[in-house]
Amino acid sequence: MDVDADAARRFLVTRHMLAPARSLDGGSDGVLEVFRRLGSVQFDPLAVAGRNHDLVLHARVAAYDPVWCERLYERRELFEAYNKGLSLVQTSEFPWFRAPWLGASSSVGPPRILAEHADIAEQVLERIRAHGPLSALDFERRHGSLVDWFGAPTNIVRAVLEAYAATGVLALARRDGNRRYYDLIERLLPPEILVRKVPLREQLRHKLLSRYRAHGLLGIGGGGDIFNGLGPAKPDPRWPGHPGRTALREEVIEAGELVAVSVEGVPGRRFVLRDEVALLETPPEPPASVAFLPPFDPLVWDRRLLGSLFGFDYVWELFVPPAKRRWGWYVLPILYRDRFVGRIEPRIERDERRVRVLDLWWEASFDPRRDEAFVEAMRSALSAYLHFARASGVEWAAHLGTERRLFREAGGRARSARPTA
Repeated sequence: MDVDADAARRFLVTRHMLAPARSLDGGSDGVLEVFRRLGSVQFDPLAVAGRNHDLVLHARVAAYDPVWCERLYERRELFEAYNKGLSLVQTSEFPWFRAPWLGASSSVGPPRILAEHADIAEQVLERIRAHGPLSALDFERRHGSLVDWFGAPTNIVRAVLEAYAATGVLALARRDGNRRYYDLIERLLPPEILVRKVPLREQLRHKLLSRYRAHGLLGIGGGGDIFNGLGPAKPDPRWPGHPGRTALREEVIEAGELVAVSVEGVPGRRFVLRDEVALLETPPEPPASVAFLPPFDPLVWDRRLLGSLFGFDYVWELFVPPAKRRWGWYVLPILYRDRFVGRIEPRIERDERRVRVLDLWWEASFDPRRDEAFVEAMRSALSAYLHFARASGVEWAAHLGTERRLFREAGGRARSARPTA
């Protein structure tokens, strides 16, 4: 298929349930609908502006309350799995996410950790068998015993716990803030789910498709970690039985599950799910709606596509030294209709029940004062965000006087921060 850029943008925002934003009915059913359509939602514990998975859901579900997702997690309707980083997935899909490192040799990643520290691994497993869910802090610290865990020095017990989770022996029972409690997976998931065995090749095929399902127009490659966790691109002796991502992709293309697409102004082939071809051919015009998207929202996974299709340069600057940042520490892209028109840096001050807007950056081609529909949509987005944050008002940085006046109706109460010395 040959697709013009306008149609590709309209297609993406529509299939991402962002045209309009917050359009799904609230409650657990709305949350599960997002998971049914996207497959998985990436998890990140940082809660400066809201946790990533909550922000993904907030952008799509009306009056979203994080409690809805937490209840599904507690009822084991959702579980944590590795699929482009740590993600939340419907429990019904567990057989396809079981033991993602099962196909790797003991010299790779988590299997290597368990092999090199077999005595500690056995002690950890025995304690959890006897005592139930435990966290790394429940074990005696082994001072000076550090191991390289994906590039970061980590206490051995913590590395063992995470390795067991990655290989499907343990799973997260609950979180207490950022403290993670692990238990035997058979004590957490229903027997009928655990007994179903899916061959490794089918697991990998399903997870590869899940990336295209979550985004909508991915290509063959991609910056960052879009295809992480799917093993090597070509067969590798360290991954016995793994056909390689390239062969898997060609297999699903040959089966017609992915359809190749050429998008105007976008280099390389893109792929769309077979069931979404009709939507790509005739995508609707998006209404005036604003959404704030988190750094790991599937729509912003592919930074190169954001640049070539949307003309939007987005870098998550969390790990960029402050002096070198162009924008801010935790900045959310602002989507309006089918365009990215700016970025916002909010902070949720929970103790004070307020949201602080530290900064706003508008794209050079966009002036919010000239679009009345945008002003109303932005007010609605800010009001929804205040509800999500359980805040009673918004406080604007002193230099954002224009924005404070333009969007003053959001939340009913807006304050300007006092300049600091």
